[in-house]
Amino acid sequence: MTSNYELMYILRPDLADEQIQQEISKYLSLLNDHKAENISNKILGKRRLAYPIKKFNDGLYVQVNYSGDGKQIAPVERAMRLGDEVIRYLTTKLKDEVNAVAEETTPPVTVEAPIIAEAPVIAESSVTVEAPVEELS
Repeated sequence: MTSNYELMYILRPDLADEQIQQEISKYLSLLNDHKAENISNKILGKRRLAYPIKKFNDGLYVQVNYSGDGKQIAPVERAMRLGDEVIRYLTTKLKDEVNAVAEETTPPVTVEAPIIAEAPVIAESSVTVEAPVEELS
């Protein structure tokens, strides 16, 4: 069964344009080699990182969406981990559109709790207990 995946990775900001295109094409061809389908690539541009990663304050964000059986994830992430050009990566499995639509259109189910018999009320006692009060000096 094929599922939809999103791969987001951050390239080093000091790479030249030729190196950036080379890295992107390397990972896209790796996905093609492992039988990924419907591959779409989007370069989101250079952005400031929330915190320094490997002594870089900026990074070039790239988003890749594809569908496959999940066997593509390990080889691509391994290549990213071993290379020096990628400073961070994350692959997430997206919800299937059929399941997402079904979840949105299904009305919520209400379940009524069973009625529990009320417990008998215990009569209050007429006995009062007084505790000794100590004075603080």
